[in-house]
Formats: sequence, structure tokens, C-alpha cells
Amino acid sequence: MITALTADYRSAGFEVLERLATVSADSLARFAQQRPEVRGGVLLATCNRFEAYLDTDGDPASIEALIDFATSTAGVDRDLLAGAAVHREELEVAGHLFAVSSGLESLVVGEAEIAGQVSRALETARSLGTTTPALERLFQRASRTSSAVQQHTMVGTAGRNIVRLALDLAGSRFTDWPTTGVLLIGTGTYARATLAALRERGVEEIAVYSPSGRAVRFAQREGVVAVTRAELPYRLALADLVISCSIASAPILDADMLRRARAVVAEPARQLVVDLGMPRNIEPDVGLLPDVALLDLETIGLHAPLPELQATDDARALIAEAVEEYGADQRATAASPAVVAYRAHVFDLVDRELERLRRRGESTEAVERAMRHLAGVLVHTPSARARDLASAGQAERFADAVETLYGIVPATSDEQAATRTDTTLAG
Repeated sequence: MITALTADYRSAGFEVLERLATVSADSLARFAQQRPEVRGGVLLATCNRFEAYLDTDGDPASIEALIDFATSTAGVDRDLLAGAAVHREELEVAGHLFAVSSGLESLVVGEAEIAGQVSRALETARSLGTTTPALERLFQRASRTSSAVQQHTMVGTAGRNIVRLALDLAGSRFTDWPTTGVLLIGTGTYARATLAALRERGVEEIAVYSPSGRAVRFAQREGVVAVTRAELPYRLALADLVISCSIASAPILDADMLRRARAVVAEPARQLVVDLGMPRNIEPDVGLLPDVALLDLETIGLHAPLPELQATDDARALIAEAVEEYGADQRATAASPAVVAYRAHVFDLVDRELERLRRRGESTEAVERAMRHLAGVLVHTPSARARDLASAGQAERFADAVETLYGIVPATSDEQAATRTDTTLAG
């Protein structure tokens, strides 16, 4: 069973999400390894959401254990998280993930970054060995659905990502972008998106600082100025606009640090500091300094357009269609182990009879062709019937019949996928 525990900026708030950002894919992998009922897991953690997807044997204790794990790891009150998080199962999980991957559940509807974040979450789980065939099918279908939404609807072009919305809000303070001095803190995905958005507005004076020491390589690749730790106070003082989008786990800038930096120059300019980090990169007290304004994710969220204004009916219809197809695939997959076991049983009987004939020294070439053809004919109709039952959500009827008639207990879909790559319902 696929189950998920999800919390986003609407249900949990940014303070809780900040703490949940300390939960890593590695720690979720350790959690899965310690729980016998959990086959695997994928963690999707972004600045707007915390989502843990599990493949379990259906034991409801797994979700309670997941809540305990998340609260202890992040230092969040258990009742607070339990009240803010949403528990989903099966097709509800699929519908949610497909909408998330398509950008319909983001702070800014249609943001471009989320599809890549979903793909990277799966890749990380693969590298940690925590994916399962069921999770692979779910996340791969989510990626295909996201691509379809982007290609066939206006969500991607109508929606603005977080970076562009932040710069739109900043535009009320900066009327002449080409003369605006910008200090960019961070060198990751949001930093590249921010740099592209700044250049679209004609910004020319851009310097970059990296708490992890990656500024030089980023600056060389992107054609901007790298800032060392020693140069940071001076660059902070000169910048009209400071944008921080680092993945640092602790705040990079506070009021005392910025106050001392601004004292480096005789007449520091009025500044806007934009914090796109999660956890937050900038302490809130920065906004209390004279001539300094702070724009953080929470404030940006208050100005984000209502999802209903941008999430088109076409996008929702595509997602609903994808969920229906995914459900049909899941139902067919449910019958596959019994079909495979039945086919294996029949063809094993054929192999044993052929081996008996060989031991007797009888010619088997023509006989083998005839027997294998007959076996194929015999299994075709039951296999087709199994497919029909699966489509109707009654796959267990075929499995029960196979067990009753032949004493065959099929392997699960996951066990089957671990040893075979081609399991179909074809006769």
C-alpha cells in the first residue's frame, strides 16, 4: 500500500516547515529500515512542503511511527504536526502527488521548479536504496503527468515562480533595475533562477556569496562577481538588494551582522533584503533596522495569487485522467502475480513432461512445439479473464481461484518485480 504524510505552507505554516526541513532522505531511509512493515520511502522536502511517501504492508502503525520519527527528528510538537499534516492513501496519494508535481499545489501556482524537485526526490531514494516498484510507478507517472500539464495547459506560462514574484514585489522599490546593485547569497537551483530573473530585468551589477565556498565556480560559470567571506561586509553595505536562497541549515545574516556591515560605508543606501531560504536564511530582526526592509517567504505567500485564479480546469482534468489511468494500472498489477504464477505452473508441467520424454529417448522437437502451443492456448483465456477482473477491481478472485485449484500462492508484485522485468497479462 502506498501511503503519504504531507504538510505544506497552508496547513503547517513556515515555522513548522523550517523545522521539518531538518528531516533528510538519509534519516527517512534509516526509519524505513527499522520498520518491518515499511518496504521503502521517498522524501519530498521543499521550501513550501514536507512530504513522506511510504510503501507499506498496510499496517496503520507505520503512519503513527512516521509522525513520531518526524517530530523527534525536527523537534516539532507531535500534536502540532499531527494536526497540520494530512495522511493520504492509494489513489488519493496519486492525485495529490500529480497535482504537486504539476505545480498546482505550490505557493505560486505553476512554478517551474517543483517538477524537478519531485524527480530528484525519486533519484535520491534510488541512491539510498529506498524505492520500490510501486513507488517507482507512482513517481514516474507523476513526472509524465507534470509534463502533460505543462505541454497542454496554460498553467506553466500563467503561473509565476517564487523568484519572479519576489522580484515583482521588489520592483516597487527599484524603478531602474540596470543601476541596482544586487548581492546574491547561494549558488543552487534558486540562485540560478534568481540570476536569470534579474538579468531579464536588465540588472548588470550582481555579486554572489556562498556560505559553502562555491561562489568562485558559480561566478566563473555565470559571469558575475564572486565575494569572499572577508569581502562580505563591504558587499552587504553596497548592495541595494540582497537576495538569499541558500540551503544553509542555520541563518546566515542577522541584524547585528548587517548593522556592522552597513557601518563600513559612510552613507549606506536603503536596502531590501529578500529571504527565499528554507530554513530561513535571514533572521527576522533584520527588518527592524533603519532603512532596511525584509521580504521573506511568508510575506511573499500573502501576495501570491489565489490558486483558483491560475489552476485551469484543463490541468485538473488532465490530473484526474492520469489518476484514473494509474488506478487501472494498479488494478492490473494486482492480478499480475497470480497470472505469472499460473503460467509458470502450466509451463513447468510441460517442461517436466518433456524431460520425462527425453529420458526415455523419444524425439521431442515436434512434441515440444505442440505442447508449448497447447499450453499457451490453455493459459490465454484465464489470463484475459484475470485482466478483466483486475480492471473491475476484483483481482483477488483470480488469485483465490488459482490457489484453490492448484495450491499456488503467488508472489507479491514487489517480489516479482525484484526477480523479473517483464510481467504482463498477455496470454
